[in-house]
Order: sequence, then structure tokens, then C-alpha cells
Amino acid sequence: MSFESLWADQSAIGRDPETGGYTRGGWTPTEREATHWFLDQCATRNLPVESDGIGNLIAWWGSSDGPGVVTGSHLDSVIDGGAFDGPLGVVSALAAVDRLRAEGFEPSVPLGIGAFVEEEGSRFGMPCLGSRVAAGVLPPSKALALTDRSGVLLSEALEAAGLDPAGVGPSPLLKRMGTFVELHVEQGRGLTAPVGVASSIWPHGRYRFTFGGEANHAGTTLMEDRHDPMLTYAMTALAANKQARLAGARATFGRLSVEPNGTNAVPSQVTAWLDARAADTATLESLLAAITKQATERAERDGTTLEVTPESVSPIVDFPAGLRDRLAGVLGGAPVLPTGAGHDAGVFSDAGIPTAMLFVRNPTGISHSPAEYAELDDCLAGVDALAAVLKDLAK
Repeated sequence: MSFESLWADQSAIGRDPETGGYTRGGWTPTEREATHWFLDQCATRNLPVESDGIGNLIAWWGSSDGPGVVTGSHLDSVIDGGAFDGPLGVVSALAAVDRLRAEGFEPSVPLGIGAFVEEEGSRFGMPCLGSRVAAGVLPPSKALALTDRSGVLLSEALEAAGLDPAGVGPSPLLKRMGTFVELHVEQGRGLTAPVGVASSIWPHGRYRFTFGGEANHAGTTLMEDRHDPMLTYAMTALAANKQARLAGARATFGRLSVEPNGTNAVPSQVTAWLDARAADTATLESLLAAITKQATERAERDGTTLEVTPESVSPIVDFPAGLRDRLAGVLGGAPVLPTGAGHDAGVFSDAGIPTAMLFVRNPTGISHSPAEYAELDDCLAGVDALAAVLKDLAK
């Protein structure tokens, strides 16, 4: 089946007809529909699929003995996200394997196509949740205790999806991953060629800022008598923007919860989630310290309180230079560039699996948005590149 047919076949799943964006949270009906689509595609190709306790999947082609070369990505999305972030890597993997089979190529090691769960962390707040559990980075007890915004435990979500929470833990799938190559749409404006190779992933973290104050009447409370956590938060958001610009880094408050959330009430508490990223760990730590310092000083002036809780922090990932250069060579000297976006590839690399990434050009530089886009010709170039890389690694 062609890339175009595969892409069209899955592109309606979870798509909002009004915004054009996608919402496929982990173990939700739309994400499960996409997963079943993947399983159906594997079945039509007679590719046996292995699963682990949390729902990560790898379909295998070729010999069943020993470690193999695995490619793929994820099928979940951020809330109202783009079409390409995740699915492009899965669809391209299927298309690349179809290409190699049609050519009569016989891999000397198994070739796997992976679909990994809850990479975005859009439902349970933990990015790369499936791969973190699989790699043993996130203990099962902590994973199963995670809750979504409706208060549903991960353990309950797994049961609703037909998975036994007792099976959650380090995955036997990783023992068969001799090499992992993830193709992904480039999520900025760093790539000007159709296809590139990743050099590294910036260190990044998610931090919960809890601002405490005093609930009061919006109409009768004098301005000087207020202990308003919204004011402290607002100044902190401005500080984050300024400090990130000064450091050449990234900082975004993209999620907010207000209590009691009444139009005519001074809030009692504001909870805000900071996403911060930088080119190196020292800069990231310095950025967080600067934001926290300004937030603390503002809280003292406002008569509010502040608590900062790291929810997830990922170190820098430098992909193996030998594998990176090999892929760039196979692709005729493809450009090599870092990324500020997190990926399952980073988790697997930290777990000791030789890992690389291919990027497909993003002409707008927009991602995590319905406006995310990649040209068809570039997507097809990505399939060509992935097929060439897999052929080289599995010959």
C-alpha cells in the first residue's frame, strides 16, 4: 500500500472537523481506534505483533531470533494537535517496509515497526510514558498512580482498554531492540532540506508551580488587602518569557488551573505548568532558578505562597555519533541538527539502545497545532530515506 493510501486511511481518526486538530489521548477511544488501525495494517501484512503490559506494540518482519532494527513512533497526540507528530513515523515505517518487501529485500536481522503509547503525555501529564515504563525509568507504582484531568487513574484507564495493570513494568520488547530509528516531522524551522538526521535532544522538564492565596470578593476587597495568586502567576509568566529569551532557551506556561475559578472571586490558588528547555543542563537549571527566584520575590510582595514541583525532567540526549554519521552518509550527506522536542528515541537512547532519528522538513515551523504541516514530496523523501537506512542496518 502506498504512503498516500496509508496516510489517508488513518487521517480521520480523532480529527476535529471544526479546528482540523487531532486529540488522541492515551487509551482514549480515538487513540484506541488508531491502535486498532495499526494492528489491522500489521495483520494484512502477516506481521506478528508483540505487546507489553502498558500497551507498547512492535510488529516484526523477518527472522524471530535475536535483536533487530526497530523503527516507528507514536499514534497519540497533544490536545488539538497536528496530523504529523507521531503518525508520520508509524505510517512511514509501514510504507518503508512495504517498499523493501516489494524489492525482494531479505533482512538478515528482524525488522520491527513500533507504536508506543502516550508519548505526548497529554492525558496523564508524563511525556514518553510508555517508553519510560518500558525502559524501567518510571516505576510501575508511580505510573499506575498517575491521574488524568478527570481523576481517572492510569490503572483504571488500562483496565478500561482491556489491559491488566499487573503487567505494567520494564518491557521485554526492549531486549529485541538492537537498534532504534525514529522518523519524525521536524518541529521547528531548523531543517531546510527534505530530510535530516538528529544530533541530540535538548534537556527539558515540566514543573508544577502552585501559587497559594486568599479567596475573597472581587468587588468589595480593597486592592491593597488582596493576596491574589493570579497576580503572582501573571508576573511569573512574564518572568519566564524574559529569562528564556535572555538564556537563548525556551519557557512556556501552557496549562493553568484556577480555584475557585469564579469570575467575581479573587482566587485561592493558581496552579500552572511550566515547560522549560535549553541546549544544555546547566542552562536549563539556571533558567529554572531564575524564574523561581523572581516568582518567590513576587510572592513575598503579594502575600502569596509558592511551591515548585518537578513532574518530569529529561537530561540531554546525544545520539551515538557513529550511528548518526552512518545514517547521514547513507543519505548522501543529509544535514545534522539538534531538536528541542522530546521523543521516545531519547528514552531508548538513555536506556543504552543505539538510537538515531530522521527528520522530515516542516515548511512552516509550526507543531503541536492544527497548522502543523509537511509537503507530500518531503514525506515521500522521508519514506525513501527510512527504507535506505533500514536496508543498510539490516543487510
